[in-house]
Amino acid sequence: MSTYRDLTHRGSARATVLRTVGTRERRSHLTAPRVPTVGIDIGGTKVMAGVVDADGNILETLRTETPDKSKSPKVVEDTIVELVLDLSDRHDVHAVGIGAAGWVDADRNRVLFAPHLSWRNEPLRDRISGRLAVPVMVDNDANTAAWAEWRFGAGRGEDHLVMITLGTGIGGAILEDGQVKRGKFGVAGEFGHMQVVPGGHRCPCGNRGCWEQYSSGNALVREARELAAADSPVAYGIIERVKGNVPDITGPLITELAREGDAMCVELLQDIGQWLGVGIANLAAALDPSCFVIGGGVSAADDLLIGPARDAFRRHLTGRGYRPEARIARAQLGPEAGMVGAADLARLVARRFRRANRRRVERYERYERYAEARRANDRTAQGTQ
Repeated sequence: MSTYRDLTHRGSARATVLRTVGTRERRSHLTAPRVPTVGIDIGGTKVMAGVVDADGNILETLRTETPDKSKSPKVVEDTIVELVLDLSDRHDVHAVGIGAAGWVDADRNRVLFAPHLSWRNEPLRDRISGRLAVPVMVDNDANTAAWAEWRFGAGRGEDHLVMITLGTGIGGAILEDGQVKRGKFGVAGEFGHMQVVPGGHRCPCGNRGCWEQYSSGNALVREARELAAADSPVAYGIIERVKGNVPDITGPLITELAREGDAMCVELLQDIGQWLGVGIANLAAALDPSCFVIGGGVSAADDLLIGPARDAFRRHLTGRGYRPEARIARAQLGPEAGMVGAADLARLVARRFRRANRRRVERYERYERYAEARRANDRTAQGTQ
């Protein structure tokens, strides 16, 4: 009889086996139990929790401010537990997924580092699961957002997808054949810290010239504030809007003015978009995905940003004109993507809870049958006396 090892070393038979295994992995989310789960999205300013069904519909959400980062990790954990227990009062919750803004280890247990919270090698999954009666899953927030877009949003139907999240900085995630690629140590997808300008702007990570210093919310605001502080004639529109108070210039304000036709704000978004296209071209050379999904707060600028990004991508793509071009799409799920993705990924571990519940119910039923039989025997014995 042929063994699995024999089959995997026989030409077409080997390919058949590998395709079967790959299909089984891709279908894991389809065979997950269709039960409600809770997704948690933890950022630097807010914690958002929601109950999500198997079709990605949000049944209820709760939001609260993120406890100050100077406080102990337990304070944030207390907040998570309180939100889950609150939602559990009204919903039958079977698992909890947490998307954390930070580096999560390959076992999806420890948050190795979170820039906006005092988590350093924090065993978040074990601590939370020890306080809740359901399984807990922890992942990077960009991974959970990418999973949501692949399952329910702009990336549906794609086998090779890269997501780029443009916010304060740049985050990212890689999905291939229905699996999130987290890397050996769990920290893949930190695209924002690729060096694109040697000796360029200093980045909070400690290096210079990182991609996020040229294509992110921080970069957009920095450029606008510098022009306003220099009293540049092109900045008069935004100076007037903030009444001369330069610190009041924000990314959403720049986007709003660009939509109204302010020339400087349109140009700034074009600059950010062009740098975005350069980075995407570099990622295409390395990863060759079929689709790039652009999410995060800055993506709200839509074609003011993504249009220039597509143009720059085509100009800088290696082998342009002789290779298929990846599709570039704006994310569809908005700020709830990380929460929805975390809840959906948690559904993959919910079956453990269902099995444990089933075993408890079976034990209880067996005990009831045994107790009823004992009571019947006792009644019979009393009747014969």
